[in-house]
Amino acid sequence: MPDSESLLPYQTADVPGIGGCLRTSLEDFQVEEIPAYMPCGEGDHVFAWIEKRGLTSAFLLGELAKALEIRDSDIGIAGMKDRYAVTRQMVSLPPPITPEAVLALEIKGVKILSAERHGNKLRTGHLKGNRFILRVRDLSCSVEDAVSRSTLVLEKLAVVPGAPNWYGAQRFGRMGDNPGVGKALVTGTEIKGRPPRGRKRRMYISAYQSLLFNRYLEDRMNDGLFSTLVTGEVLQKRDSGGMFVSEDLDTDQERFDAGELTLTGPMFGHKMKCPAEGSPAFEREEKHLKAEEIELQSFKPLGKLAMGTRRPLSVVLSGSSVKAGDEYVEICFDLPSGSYATSIMREVIKGETDFPQ
Repeated sequence: MPDSESLLPYQTADVPGIGGCLRTSLEDFQVEEIPAYMPCGEGDHVFAWIEKRGLTSAFLLGELAKALEIRDSDIGIAGMKDRYAVTRQMVSLPPPITPEAVLALEIKGVKILSAERHGNKLRTGHLKGNRFILRVRDLSCSVEDAVSRSTLVLEKLAVVPGAPNWYGAQRFGRMGDNPGVGKALVTGTEIKGRPPRGRKRRMYISAYQSLLFNRYLEDRMNDGLFSTLVTGEVLQKRDSGGMFVSEDLDTDQERFDAGELTLTGPMFGHKMKCPAEGSPAFEREEKHLKAEEIELQSFKPLGKLAMGTRRPLSVVLSGSSVKAGDEYVEICFDLPSGSYATSIMREVIKGETDFPQ
């Protein structure tokens, strides 16, 4: 993976960028979770709809746990949200916490918008996706041109194959060195200082897996295979999420072009679903492991922290819109859970879209 997001290939290279700055203020980057379901009003747990400003989700959980005198691990959360943003998301709180106790909380940078009872704890992934409302300022073109260019980019990304599903810069840490720690954990290399534990250990391993995924995606795009299947692919059904190894390339290519299937890339791990052994798809993935001087079984000592999975190589936008503001453009779109808004905005801006966190 290049050292900079701006060096990764673009899916919409034929459309000029609008330049500008993303996240000039917290209000310019807003994220609203799209829940998988709403609280029913009955049950032992409390679902709270919360707005936070300039805080990480981990910090939010810690503050809630401290204020309510519970363990942060007992708090349910569907997905982590950006720090440098205004975000709204659902969390669940365990019994004997009451809605009244939650509504009475006063935490700096946090608003409790609602609190209702529900029958179960909120689990990771219990969301449909996220809605983004983003403003770009200091444009390199007129507002009118920025609206026109942004609209064209979003229209292109709303049809198959969609946008490259890059992991954003924030995945790799403030200095971009999280993957290096993750690789050391995988290879058993000595780490300076105290070895990471708990959530930090998982974070570093995931950062390394994410880096390898980005490299694999970059490799396919550079080879002109972003929307072209190769023999032995692991494909995913868009409607059900089910995965299978392609055995009929022509038929599966037709289904991909029709939007029924999506290509997947490796989040390497010892239990990851692999392409057909010896196939061109298998060899493409093996190439990246060999470059790192590791194999899938290198992840096995890390157990559940590094089982591995597959990730869609692309994401098709929905709910997109663009409107002109006073010397800025406001861009809105929906993304499935796990996809990064900055990966979409880099196609619009054609330059750096994020900063170290």
